[in-house]
Amino acid sequence: MKSVSELTDFYYKNLFPALEKLESDRKSLRHRIIFIAIAYTALFAVIAYALGNFYEFIIFAYIALGAIMYRFLVHDYTHEFKMSVIKPLVHAIDASLLYSSATHISEYLFEHSKLFSNPDKMSGNDYVKGQIDGINIQFSDIHAQKKNQNSKGRDTWSTIFQGLFIVADFNKHFSGETVILPDTAQSTFGNVIGHWLQTNNAARDELVKMDDPAFEKEFVVYSTDQIEARYILSHSLMKKLLDFKHKSKHSVYISFIGTNIYIAISYGKDLFEPSIFHSLLDYKVAMEYVKTLHLAIGVVEELKLNQKLWSKI
Repeated sequence: MKSVSELTDFYYKNLFPALEKLESDRKSLRHRIIFIAIAYTALFAVIAYALGNFYEFIIFAYIALGAIMYRFLVHDYTHEFKMSVIKPLVHAIDASLLYSSATHISEYLFEHSKLFSNPDKMSGNDYVKGQIDGINIQFSDIHAQKKNQNSKGRDTWSTIFQGLFIVADFNKHFSGETVILPDTAQSTFGNVIGHWLQTNNAARDELVKMDDPAFEKEFVVYSTDQIEARYILSHSLMKKLLDFKHKSKHSVYISFIGTNIYIAISYGKDLFEPSIFHSLLDYKVAMEYVKTLHLAIGVVEELKLNQKLWSKI
């Protein structure tokens, strides 16, 4: 697989004509958005002044209609960016990979991972599917949400997960279910209270204590099968998962269920959307797209999933 530096070279050399056109389109779109935003805000200020006592409704309408208007304005530019930049980047990593800008990982796979509670609403985009070194892999952006009611009885939405969701073969059929989560309890409340909270987590299976202090500091493990969990999480794999977590620089959730490994990386945003207010020729902007794609597709090599240490039974 191509390295990050090779992909960066591809971004600037092979995609430069497309980037130049997109940069021109971006500047025009930015000016149009700013002009419309000023006019839109002025209009709502007049409406708010005229109506007087309906500020809460006016603010809600201002935000909701503004979001719809923004999505409408950037739709064509976003599609062109993904077809001209993201799709070629994916194919530069491996020409056999399939890319769809509009679809995402199925809700069934998201729920089957057991990483999060089942969502009431799920959306996503930038779906990639194919094989890397003979290993089936698929991933996409995901935004999973839960519906709640506030004190006034109105529906509100909270985010369960937003980020990159990856599913890959693990070359073994697991009889149990093993889930690895960020260790927020001990890092927040300390070892004693944190361990008590982990042990008494009614929403999870049995707590599995690992003998790797560095891994235990970052993760907490739950499983329906203690022996299988320790068999899967060898010292070598624990180190690879730690390295992967540090490389991602974000919270990472992992599970081993069926014949798959599920990995969710929490970014809190839609990853492959084009920047409207920053140049696509900016090195930091380019590297964010390149590194995220490389991290997702590189999980096969990072975790050595292509080394068939186990056989499916």
